[in-house]
Amino acid sequence: MHFKELKEIQTAIAARQINISTIVDYYLSEIKKKNADLNAFLSIFDKEAKEQAELLDQKILNGEPVGKLAGLVLGIKDNLCYKNHTVGAASKILDGFISQITATAIANLIAEDAIIIGRLNCDEFAMGASNENSAKGAVKNAANRDYVPGGSSGGSAVAVQAGMCFASLGSDTGGSIRQPASFCGLVGSKATYGKISRWGLLAYASSFDQIGALTQTVQDNALLTQIMAGHDPKDATSSKKEIENYYPIKPIEKVKKIAIFPSFLNANGLDPQIKESTLALIKQLKNLGHEIIEVDFPYLDYMVPCYYALTTAEASSNLSRYNGLTFGYRSKASTDLESTFKKSRTEGFGAEVKRRIMLGTFVLSSNHYDAYYTKAQKVRRLIQDKTNEILSKNDYIIMPTTSTPAFKIGEKSKDPIAMYLADLYTVQANLTGHPAISVPLGVNKILNLPFGIQIIGAHHQEKELFQFAKYLETI
Repeated sequence: MHFKELKEIQTAIAARQINISTIVDYYLSEIKKKNADLNAFLSIFDKEAKEQAELLDQKILNGEPVGKLAGLVLGIKDNLCYKNHTVGAASKILDGFISQITATAIANLIAEDAIIIGRLNCDEFAMGASNENSAKGAVKNAANRDYVPGGSSGGSAVAVQAGMCFASLGSDTGGSIRQPASFCGLVGSKATYGKISRWGLLAYASSFDQIGALTQTVQDNALLTQIMAGHDPKDATSSKKEIENYYPIKPIEKVKKIAIFPSFLNANGLDPQIKESTLALIKQLKNLGHEIIEVDFPYLDYMVPCYYALTTAEASSNLSRYNGLTFGYRSKASTDLESTFKKSRTEGFGAEVKRRIMLGTFVLSSNHYDAYYTKAQKVRRLIQDKTNEILSKNDYIIMPTTSTPAFKIGEKSKDPIAMYLADLYTVQANLTGHPAISVPLGVNKILNLPFGIQIIGAHHQEKELFQFAKYLETI
């Protein structure tokens, strides 16, 4: 059983060729066969998924209406809250913690009859580009078990890639949905900052984090995004702008002006085949009548340092709540208040999370605040202003999603700078708050590993972004 688009599933259900219980049983059997090797799922909600499927099947038999997502089986990243279920951000420090709320994005999907089948592995507190920084062990790329799936939403990507669920949710702070989508041959998107409520997402860097979907097609990604989107009184940063209809995606009606950055395409470290495939796509778009505009973007070398100065500062603040007192892990060696804080955090956090907390605390310290944090905020504004200027004159920006295909497990884990540079092409959209999407572009001829192309659109122009992504998917 293999369905690529939700419409295929719902057509088969309507024709009585299959029912939702059978679909759930199929995915549960695939998880049982594959997950021990791939390590994508941390927990499986088999009993309740079956119960929800039976209820929906009965509704359909009775001729009662069902939601837009009936038949869609979904996995959720381990930093998204789902009431009365564990949530741990793949960290020891939240061992045993049960969520008291359901994230608004998840609640919106459940309201349309999506079935949540389980919780997915990720880099601890969404900090990583390889899904090796998990207290629950590394996730393996289903295309080649020796390679990473990308991060931090690596489990979310592999679950869909390996056919263990139909679609999944991740979070994107600096490319944590789009990079795994590229490495695993999927569609992954982040909406405009504030378009989708962050209520119920365990915070890493609050001014960057966004919830988004990983799917097999652009059409389904648009549908999930539209259902998740909308103002939420529980999230003060959520946008009050009216949500347009993204789904079904309509064809683009005119030729487009597309900006490209030669500095990005000529950057050191860009894989030759990714460069070749990107240039071939640009040439194809030009031949189809679209206008390709070369733009000087002078901030490439500043984006990753700016991103890490700001996100580590926000992480230092956000993760201060995990102290061994109120919830989650508490060190058994604690003897007083100070030792409870020190020992619980030392034992509970992994190496990468501790590194980023320390970096962020340094950036925010009184002696260095102006030199690092304030300066990084100014650079962020320069990057945002330049990106806004470009998108005021062009319809889209296109660039590679990643500079390389997936790398080997362990290849970059001992070199934090090399790992941070894996975010080179994805951090721009998070620094500026623009919507962005990665769609599959090609497969590396030597490694047989996929890679993607990224499209960035203007603020709140998701409808147009999905239209162009669908167009690229088609051509």
